[in-house]
Amino acid sequence: MKRTLDIAIDESGDFGGYQMHSPYYFIAMLFHDTKNDINEASKLLDSQIINLGYDIHAIHTGPIIRREDRYKNFNIDERKKLLNALIHFNRRVNVMYNVLYIEKKECADIIDVITKLSKKIHVFIKKHEDFFHQFDKINVYYDNGQIELTRILTSTLSVLLPNVIFHRVKPFEYKLSQLIDMYCSLELTALKFDKNTPSQSELEVFYNYRTFKKDYLNKIRKKRLE
Repeated sequence: MKRTLDIAIDESGDFGGYQMHSPYYFIAMLFHDTKNDINEASKLLDSQIINLGYDIHAIHTGPIIRREDRYKNFNIDERKKLLNALIHFNRRVNVMYNVLYIEKKECADIIDVITKLSKKIHVFIKKHEDFFHQFDKINVYYDNGQIELTRILTSTLSVLLPNVIFHRVKPFEYKLSQLIDMYCSLELTALKFDKNTPSQSELEVFYNYRTFKKDYLNKIRKKRLE
């Protein structure tokens, strides 16, 4: 029986030079063997959002933390309920993920950024090539938000992985896009706690590293593919 792997991609940061507010560039990748159905978990996520009194929408973790966009008038408890809905969705689905990042202060220019990211992706894929070569087809889902990353993904993954098909996707249309968005945001927050540089918004939502690790980080890292 043929097997298909879905890979959802998200990023945090930009390809500009180092700035205090944007010191890293993160790539997060979620891996879903499509034999593991997520329909029931997706329906439960929608039901939970409705039961909380909200319209069904693509939950975005970064804006929840920073109290931006549609969440700007939400209080802390309302935002954390939505974040916890994603944590429960994470528990219900059989997926894995990984994050790769670079520190932009260590890069000379955009070419250096692209080169380092491409190498990190290459090393990760080669490390797990036995896993990836179990599949007959691989779908890569990314919203094409940054053209530089789109070029890296198409040039790297199409060479390293078998039968890759790239799809442009909107988070509302693909539930796992919301999950990889959360993984990316929480892993970035973990790095900032490690370096003792959490933002005021992150401290407001997570209080401190111990609470963040217990309530959020440990729950997602059970699914991290090292």
